[in-house]
Amino acid sequence: MKAHYLGHVVFYVKDLQRSLAFYRDLLGFQEVGRIFNGAAAALTSGRTHHELLLIQVGDAPAPPQGRRRGLYHIGIKVGDSLDELRAAKQELEAAGVVIDGMSDHTVSQSLYLRDPDGNEVEVYVDADEALWKNNPAAVVSPIKPLSL
Repeated sequence: MKAHYLGHVVFYVKDLQRSLAFYRDLLGFQEVGRIFNGAAAALTSGRTHHELLLIQVGDAPAPPQGRRRGLYHIGIKVGDSLDELRAAKQELEAAGVVIDGMSDHTVSQSLYLRDPDGNEVEVYVDADEALWKNNPAAVVSPIKPLSL
């Protein structure tokens, strides 16, 4: 077997409408449908049928923060240039989203933030793909600070 690509992520969320305001209305995913009597929504960026499924669970316990086993964060590509990342940063901050960090990973440049349920989300742009195609080890280059 050979994996083709990571197809989708499913999040349990406290409040579906609040999460849709973040992923659909702010980050720009398109809602493609609801299931579970409207308690879950499938979203797509247009790349495939859905990349994200949000399932409302109400006041279920939140996962612990900090180092733990399990999901660390998801990455969402928001463009191809630092200008697009700057624009995304301005839009996020205008919406009241706190940027927890910014990093230059050589192969990509990233902003780190939290969704309404505390899940870490990386919004990023890729650098020129020749960097990692010519040198696949570039993906593990030392992380540098990013200033936008």
